[in-house]
Amino acid sequence: MSETATMAQGEAGAIGPGRLVLVVGPSGAGKDTLLRLAQAACTDDQNVVFPRRVVTRESSAAEDNIAMSPDEFRRGIDHGDFAVHWEAHGHSYALPLDINDDIRAGRAVVVNVSRTVIAALRQAYANVVVVAITAPPDVLAQRLAARARHSDGNIADRLSRSVEDVSAQADVTILNAGSADYHGRQLVRVIRNEGWRE
Repeated sequence: MSETATMAQGEAGAIGPGRLVLVVGPSGAGKDTLLRLAQAACTDDQNVVFPRRVVTRESSAAEDNIAMSPDEFRRGIDHGDFAVHWEAHGHSYALPLDINDDIRAGRAVVVNVSRTVIAALRQAYANVVVVAITAPPDVLAQRLAARARHSDGNIADRLSRSVEDVSAQADVTILNAGSADYHGRQLVRVIRNEGWRE
């Protein structure tokens, strides 16, 4: 299962001064759950933005993405509509180009991305924080089985997947095996640059 990432071609230099908070981790780690909790906690904070990803998959209760057909997605690439796009698990993913405006305005932009795009994003943006959300293998397997999203492929393949890019090392790791509310608060503290331990 190959993954590729492509950055939009744009102006030279790292985009800032805002922070790009990249949330990464294996399938079933609970990234979407913690992101929903963090977004709810930051609802009144105009300095924190949670853009919707563009995905060639229907939106669902588990993921509020902007759904596009593969043809629409290719047109978006051709028109330069994406800050970054990548392929994973048989789908195409992208972040909208307007995240650059938020970062230039000094906001924190929080996004769920593939670990394969971290190196490119660290080069393109001045202030990147990588938050890895993970869980023990048995918990991951249970969550993937419960989710039953067959378009994501074989559970065993998802669990065995790894990316060995040194630049993919996280700045913060949250072991999401306890209370989702507690771990959601940890994520909010990272987003607000308050550290992450309570």
